[in-house]
Amino acid sequence: MPTDPHAHGEHDHDHAEVTPEELAHPESLAGQARVATPEGDGLWSPKRRPLTIGLVLTITLVAAEALAVATAMPVVAAELGGLELYGLVFTAFLVASLLGIVIAGTLIDRRGVVLPFLLGIGLFAAGLAIAGSATSMEMLIGARFIQGLGGGAIPPIAYVAIGRTLPEHLRPRMFATLSTAWILPGVLGPGIAGAVAEALNWRLIFFGLLPLLAVSGFLAYRGLSGMHPRDQGRAAPAANAAAAETAAGVQRSRIFFGVLVAAGIGLVTVGLAGEPGPQLALFAIVGLAIAFFAFSRIVPPGTLRAARGYPAAILLRGVLTFAFFAVDVYVALLLEDVRGWSAFAAGIAITAATVSWTAGSWTQARLSDRFPHEWFVRIGFPIVAIGIAGLGLILLDQVPAVLAVPIFGFAGFGMGLTYAQFALIVLRDVPREDQGSVTAALTLSDSVGTALGTSVAAALVHTAVASGSGPAPGLAVAIAIGSVAAWIGFFLSPRLAVPERAPVGGRAGAVGSVR
Repeated sequence: MPTDPHAHGEHDHDHAEVTPEELAHPESLAGQARVATPEGDGLWSPKRRPLTIGLVLTITLVAAEALAVATAMPVVAAELGGLELYGLVFTAFLVASLLGIVIAGTLIDRRGVVLPFLLGIGLFAAGLAIAGSATSMEMLIGARFIQGLGGGAIPPIAYVAIGRTLPEHLRPRMFATLSTAWILPGVLGPGIAGAVAEALNWRLIFFGLLPLLAVSGFLAYRGLSGMHPRDQGRAAPAANAAAAETAAGVQRSRIFFGVLVAAGIGLVTVGLAGEPGPQLALFAIVGLAIAFFAFSRIVPPGTLRAARGYPAAILLRGVLTFAFFAVDVYVALLLEDVRGWSAFAAGIAITAATVSWTAGSWTQARLSDRFPHEWFVRIGFPIVAIGIAGLGLILLDQVPAVLAVPIFGFAGFGMGLTYAQFALIVLRDVPREDQGSVTAALTLSDSVGTALGTSVAAALVHTAVASGSGPAPGLAVAIAIGSVAAWIGFFLSPRLAVPERAPVGGRAGAVGSVR
């Protein structure tokens, strides 16, 4: 395989079917498409260092914000009131990110990666400032929506940059490096956020990130602007007016369906977050129908039926995030409100999952030359399922709450093994010129899964709190649903293996026809 990431033949691979026997003995596939990294051509070589540093710092900042908010939210809710709106603080960010993902993908195709990055960072900063000034839970939810619009731009930009500048053998290492960006905020962030929220003021969590955003944004901008123009994702000029109009129509179509996805998930969120009743149930059902119709028009054909190959990878990414994040944002609530831990102590459990996620990511990076991507998915899903189910034991007073740390860490390790594999499969199997739209679809599936998982859990917790029984019963059902979803992902994972790669092309930026 050429080590030059610009080489046209970079995505030429052996497309033979991965048989069950090969999955059982993955070492038989080892090294077929891997090459050693030439000396001086790694992620930290002079020509790659600016982009690597820029992406790592940006992910570090996003990680710090996410972990800090998850840890501090019980304190925020106690001051602002509106515990029943607790989940909307997270789902507002995720719903907005759906729209941000699609718009960013369209802008990448038209203008390259620099403009959507600057817009994304600007919106993220505005959301931080408003969140720090929030005087009500509703205002905080609005601020998080603005943050989501900006935050949604980051993953498609990162994937396009990785796919178009790195050869395949460096990509697992790059994803592991990005996962490592969660270590420092994962180890220090929750504890610091908990201490700041309790001893000082939770508003400092948002305001304190603004100077860091300025620094990391500047460095990331330098790395992205230093990419070769052909790697930034700009579409080639249309050959004629008709072709230009067709391309513009596809872009408008993607944005339109992106808006519908965001609107549909928003309706689902409203329906699940309100007081139970026929009207809100109708909201949720209609919203789900709109979201899935629009989602099916953006992603590659066959995604919703787990068609073999990268459509299945796109679907399973959403299944994985649904399972994990139906529980993740409520771990702090479980430990603080149900088991009586402080915000600082609860942050330790979140840190455990963050560190173990990174450990799992580096494990897959180091073993990627011996085992195929599909194998890590088959192993990772059951680990996630068992780890999530284990959290149900923490609801019992007879079980020491400290066991939440290793249990949630176990689930995090499974996420580290599994999460990057779907992006690696897409970048491996999709031709270079279609990576932008397909990685945007992958990111969209990620966010849809996260939003739905969080919304379902929010509805369960809200119903339990409104009934006067506290959040514990709702958390128990959310844990059960998350674990079942992870097992579904495991049983669907053989669909990742394909007898041949399908041609690429299609509607609204979708990819190919897949059997």
